[in-house]
Amino acid sequence: MELSQKIKTMIKGWEGCRLTAYRCPSGVLTIGYGHTGADVRPGMRITRGKADALFETDSARFASEVERVVGPVKLTGNQFDALVSLAYNIGTGALSRSTLLRRVRLNPSDPAIRQEFMRHVNGRVNGVLKRLPGLERRRREEADHYFGAS
Repeated sequence: MELSQKIKTMIKGWEGCRLTAYRCPSGVLTIGYGHTGADVRPGMRITRGKADALFETDSARFASEVERVVGPVKLTGNQFDALVSLAYNIGTGALSRSTLLRRVRLNPSDPAIRQEFMRHVNGRVNGVLKRLPGLERRRREEADHYFGAS
């Protein structure tokens, strides 16, 4: 499936764009719109065009990974979008081990999926797991998008 332009815009807004490498609240070296990986080095600088290119590559990779971990379940565009956004933020490994994904596989329309999004609102800050208001807002908006309310 293809990601909608709407969710791409939402992800970019949540991630923000930083053209100089930085450590996210969890301590991971990051650049652009939340791009991480071995290619990100301390002090690295990129252009907005490079940030956009990295985002397109990353979002396409996460879309492919979400298709793989969801399996043969038929999803709506909004459901797919929201799951890719979640995976973009928490990683495909965490998504694949989640109760949220188990519920999606059983019944993608299960209203309990909304609460499962809200289980992913913590991040490590200085080594301590904390509830982050920005993640709470993002998860609410992802769940709204999943259920077609955005």
